[in-house]
Amino acid sequence: MKLGSISILTTCTVVVLTACGGSSGGSGGVKLCGTPTSGGGVLQPFTSPCTDQGSNSMLVTASGEVLALGGYPFSSATTVDDVAFVDGWSMEFSKVLVTFDHVKISENPDLSPTDESQTGRLVAQADGPWAVDLHKGGPLLGAGGSGEQAVAITAFTKQNKNGNAAFDPTQRYAFGFDIIAATASAQNVNLDASDLADYQEMISKGYTALFVGTATWNGDASGVTPCTQSDAYDFTRIPRVVNFRFGFVSPATNINCQNPQNGASTFAGEEFIRGVALKANQTTTAQATFHTDHAFWENFVHDSPAHFDQIAAQYVGVTSPTATLDDLANVTNFNTGFTDSGGLALPWRACGPFPLGGTGQMRFDPGTVPVNPSATADQALRNYRDAVTYSESTMGHLNADGLCFVHRNYPSPP
Repeated sequence: MKLGSISILTTCTVVVLTACGGSSGGSGGVKLCGTPTSGGGVLQPFTSPCTDQGSNSMLVTASGEVLALGGYPFSSATTVDDVAFVDGWSMEFSKVLVTFDHVKISENPDLSPTDESQTGRLVAQADGPWAVDLHKGGPLLGAGGSGEQAVAITAFTKQNKNGNAAFDPTQRYAFGFDIIAATASAQNVNLDASDLADYQEMISKGYTALFVGTATWNGDASGVTPCTQSDAYDFTRIPRVVNFRFGFVSPATNINCQNPQNGASTFAGEEFIRGVALKANQTTTAQATFHTDHAFWENFVHDSPAHFDQIAAQYVGVTSPTATLDDLANVTNFNTGFTDSGGLALPWRACGPFPLGGTGQMRFDPGTVPVNPSATADQALRNYRDAVTYSESTMGHLNADGLCFVHRNYPSPP
């Protein structure tokens, strides 16, 4: 797959940022590089911050990691340690459009060891919003290492909510950001003309993210261990190729993210130490990371197996289908057992090295989240679209795999 790229611009100027369009949205004294992008009559221009902001500063980048770039391959090389669709599907993206805003830096990320949402006072904030296509990647190495790409978004050189005081390099600061609905006030980080047409649709429908691409079943590729299934079912009923346009309405605030670069946490239920520590003698990078796999998990447990059969099965007999989230609103039996669009029970399927996810009929396990097709959106999950959206709303992370406390800003179950 040919990956998009952004040229590295090196012409830098020092500016004091204001609320005018085209700024990177950070604190005073941020260095900007190159010339503004075009808003194309849809968005606002954007000027990238320089990667080197000097000592005791923070560069904020964005990445969808290698999965947004190259998708999810499934082949004889797939192993149980790969992030892959366990039912044999490969996925390629043509667009991963996201809007985010309000990068917040606060004191004392460890204020409450038992409540990640609690921090000290806000000391710095950068406001966009920023519209970015994560499939295009960027010129910077992503936080996950080799093969990953990131793009610079904004920067902090001072505590602009605390009298422009300098950051304390001996302290860790809580890091968070919002994922918001598409808006014409967003700055165009890297969208081209074709993206802008899709972004206009996002604005009209209130989408926070739009995934566009193609899923292809490769579970019978040469060298792949034959698939197993939990019950009798003719999987040739399901189309082998499914295009998709998944528009998500899931604004969320990501609060006090954990940071893999800090090492292991001692707090119960948390993997990494929270926050970002700036370096006294250089620019520290904090990457807002967006995980595309959350939308396809088999439950709400982080990093649970991803499946696509339950989506493709809704298009039995359809030639060249294009899957949408609205179609999944018709699937109300997701927690008791998926059926295909012809009403036949859909079993679990596993291909290659992956084990079956269960016995009998495939289902989505909502855990403790209530399910009720007759409820309102704030009371329970009403259908599979709600479940997919609920899971996708947790896609925001820090520095690859750092989980954040997520506050959903749309009607959803507690």
